[in-house]
Amino acid sequence: MNGLKGEVCSQVDRMAERLIEIARDIYEHPELKFEEFRAAKLLATELEKAGFAVELGVAGLDTAIKAEHPKASPGPTVAILGEYDALPELGHACGHNLIAAAGLGAALAVGAVKGELPGRLLFLGTPGEEGGGGKVIMVEAGLFAGVDAAMMFHPSSHTVVDRGSLAITEVVIEFHGKAAHASGSPEKGINALDAVIQTFNSINALRQHIKDGARIHGIITDGGAKPNIVPEHAAANFYVRALENEYRDELLEKLRACAEGAALATGAALEFKVVGHSYKAMKPNRALGDAFVRNLEALGEPLYPPKPDEGMGSTDMGDVSQVVPSIHAYIKICDEDVAGHSREFAEASISPRGLDVMLIAAKALGMTAVDVLTDPGLVEGMKEEFEKGR
Repeated sequence: MNGLKGEVCSQVDRMAERLIEIARDIYEHPELKFEEFRAAKLLATELEKAGFAVELGVAGLDTAIKAEHPKASPGPTVAILGEYDALPELGHACGHNLIAAAGLGAALAVGAVKGELPGRLLFLGTPGEEGGGGKVIMVEAGLFAGVDAAMMFHPSSHTVVDRGSLAITEVVIEFHGKAAHASGSPEKGINALDAVIQTFNSINALRQHIKDGARIHGIITDGGAKPNIVPEHAAANFYVRALENEYRDELLEKLRACAEGAALATGAALEFKVVGHSYKAMKPNRALGDAFVRNLEALGEPLYPPKPDEGMGSTDMGDVSQVVPSIHAYIKICDEDVAGHSREFAEASISPRGLDVMLIAAKALGMTAVDVLTDPGLVEGMKEEFEKGR
């Protein structure tokens, strides 16, 4: 590889040891959504050392980062994104330690040659992807205004660039009943737990009649205090997902109807609350994705697509893709039978293969940034595709 892309790759190689240290540090100190103070400070410090103008705590989020390279000129604006929050109990079982280090490496590598490139270069540190919707908040705060291309990588059991995601809404359902002695006078009580269980049963009956790929899944978060007390309060937490934003909203109303029916059947009072994150479906930009694929191929990394009927998750990158041409590229770090959000995937995210992929991703992201900054035809194609998809 010659020219600026070759120099970007050489820069990643020069900083490889430090990027691996950062990936390991974030892995070894997992922080939950919006609590990523160590990781955010670590990334911000590295960007400041490289001369970026860094703002830590943007969009009202203490752990969100906006970093801009000082050598800006007329031309496209590229935003390279990083995530760094962990999962409860499982740590980095989604590989966000690799996402953060790869995004940082790409930004620093392109920054090293930015004097020879037009346009603007941004690194955006986006906290709270695991249920917090940090990117949604940053979109609403205007952090993506003027951005021509937003890109990030995600570790996976496959390698695929143009895959979408499911729209998602989080719901908390609470039922309020009446306590009574469960053996001595159960007839005087109203069982809130029965209402939660009836809601689950109604959802199970509904599954036969929803579109393939859509999901309604939940957990019981409160089932009562003791077996000899009729539960006066019970609660459940649900995720509602679908490939289309509109169908997600339709399923949300079906879930509400299931809960209302349970309340009517048991006599318990219902509270139905849309809370937490609500993400739109990912709309990958094929023109930008094709450029990323060409760069992966140049690095010797083949595509390894999933089976057509394999399920999908959700990401707040979907909201970014609705306002800016975007890619959310997946690169394989483990065998295809390893599930995301598992202890096995957490192990893969610190394995030699995982760390190697982090460096490959940093190079591919950096090379694609160079493409966007230097190829007006690519930018025109990205924008044309994006506008047609509105």
